[in-house]
Amino acid sequence: MAMEIGFGKGATTLEMAIARPDVDLIAVDVHRPGIAALLKGIIDHSLTNVRVAHGDAVEILSRQIAPGALDEVRVFFPDPWPKVHHHRRRLVNAEFAALVASRLRIGGRLHLATDWEHYAQQMRTVIAAEPSLDNIADTPEGFVPRPAHRPVTRFEEIGMAKGHEVFDLVAVRVE
Repeated sequence: MAMEIGFGKGATTLEMAIARPDVDLIAVDVHRPGIAALLKGIIDHSLTNVRVAHGDAVEILSRQIAPGALDEVRVFFPDPWPKVHHHRRRLVNAEFAALVASRLRIGGRLHLATDWEHYAQQMRTVIAAEPSLDNIADTPEGFVPRPAHRPVTRFEEIGMAKGHEVFDLVAVRVE
């Protein structure tokens, strides 16, 4: 089972669910219009492998997902909160990494992507500090090329149009 946090309008979620009907997916978001768009797509494509949850991902992870239950958690292009005084609002922090690690099975993956370099560096630092997660990148920078199975997202296209570099980080639960 996989969980995608913050799916926007759901286009990437649908594309990945269609490509991998064998993977059950929980898609979590707080934005009602995006949830409606994803639900319409699920119906239009007769998908049976996607469940949608409306709410705070941290609450859902901590209260509704059992430890070791997930094979993968995906967070693609979360709100970067670029102003320094807003950085505390960023989703990916030490507490989030520890919570996700606890919900991943051994060998399960956390896949993060952003086009904000400072946030990417913060993500890398957070993952490096979490003893249950191991960054799989074999480069000094700590990032991996976009995996072929991850479609380009709408926010990714917007970032690339602005000249932003895209950073993918994949970590594996090791203990």
